[in-house]
Parts: sequence; C-alpha cells; structure tokens
Amino acid sequence: MDVFTLTTFTIAYAIAVLVPGPGVAAVVARALGGGFKGAFPMVLGILAGDLVYFLFAVFGLAAIATWFGPVFTVVRWAGAAYLLYIAYKFWTARPGSEQMKPKNEDPWKTFLAGFSLTMGNPKTIVFYLAILPSVVPLGEMNPVAFIELTTIVVVVLLVIACGYAWLASAARELFRSERALGRLNKTAGAMMAGAAGLVIFQH
Repeated sequence: MDVFTLTTFTIAYAIAVLVPGPGVAAVVARALGGGFKGAFPMVLGILAGDLVYFLFAVFGLAAIATWFGPVFTVVRWAGAAYLLYIAYKFWTARPGSEQMKPKNEDPWKTFLAGFSLTMGNPKTIVFYLAILPSVVPLGEMNPVAFIELTTIVVVVLLVIACGYAWLASAARELFRSERALGRLNKTAGAMMAGAAGLVIFQH
C-alpha cells in the first residue's frame, strides 16, 4: 500500500486513540492504582478488542457484528460491572507499603476488562467503518496491505496507551505519604467508576 495511504490512516487512527474515552480513563486509573505493570494487561485487552473490530471492518463482517448486538450489550454491562468492582477496591484500599496495589490482582481479569471495554463499545467499529473506506482502498486489500495496517494499529495503540499508563504511573510515584496515596487511591477509583459510566451510557 502506498506511503500516503498508510500515513493518512496512521494519523487518523492516532488521533482517535489519543482522544480520551473510557479506554484511556480505565488505563490511567489502573496505572494510578497499580502502576504501569498493573495497567499493561488492560492495554493488551483493549488492543485485542480493537483488532477484532478491525478484522470485522477489513473483511466486511460489520453485519455480523450488528447481528450480535445483544451479545455486545451483555459484554458492555459485564465490563462496566467489573470496572466498578475495581473502582470499589481502589476507593476502599488502605494505602501503605503496597503502594495502592489491590489485593489478589489478576492480570487475566484486567485483560478481560480492557477487552470488554472495546467489544462493548459500538463506536469502535463505527470508527473503522468510517475511516477505513475513506482512506484505504479496501478493494485493493492484499496480505501485505493487511499486515501493514495491522502493524500500524498494534504499534500506535501500544505506544499511546502505554504512554498514558507510564505518565499516570510516574505521577503516582510522586506521592509517598499515606495521606497523599489515599487521595490518589480515591482518584483512581473515581476515574475507574467514570470509565464504567462511559461504557454504560454511550451508544
């Protein structure tokens, strides 16, 4: 695929990822609560969900995604419920030597929370359906072009999402006193609850 098309898609996708939404809010909240390591599985989950919708759009499976709308609704509510659970854990945690790290942290559950954020968000596939046809000639899609576009999605999302997580984690390290950690803990909980609200109320 020509350089202009790839560059255009990269810029459009980067802007979409940079704009704060439930995914960004959840990643930042997770990093505030458990550091970069705690947020990374959520980043991977969001990436996995994004790639699923990307495949739907590229291979013309948007109709199938629409048919399974009720399933995505269930996924959205389940994801929001888990985010609220994480928010509760952060809000009620007693900061100390563990530096706000929730007990029994499960990377797999964090991954699934990130995955559900994307899979339960119909705006994600709308983005791909609006952007891909306008900047990428899907009729000329071939294995090389598919690999190029997939690489862009993976690299751009990882760089930006990990950047958000790293910045939030760095800010977290500035707070050392238990009182400051307690406030940051509640901030993380509030942001996670806000992300859950965005997941529930967006259409």
